[in-house]
Amino acid sequence: MTTPGNWRKSSYSGEGDGNDCVEIANSPTHIAIRDSKTRAHGPLTFPTPVFTAFLQALKEHPRP
Repeated sequence: MTTPGNWRKSSYSGEGDGNDCVEIANSPTHIAIRDSKTRAHGPLTFPTPVFTAFLQALKEHPRP
């Protein structure tokens, strides 16, 4: 997969520089995730259906 260029920062990271967080980007077939503090380490990529199932499981089983 070619890493997409449409990176978005989590809304929980706040505004301004210095609010490092997780960033996510998507392509038609994959989701990429990276740590905004260490972008040079590269992203983790997942097929879109796998990442969607992961998010659904998180919604169904929230932490106490």
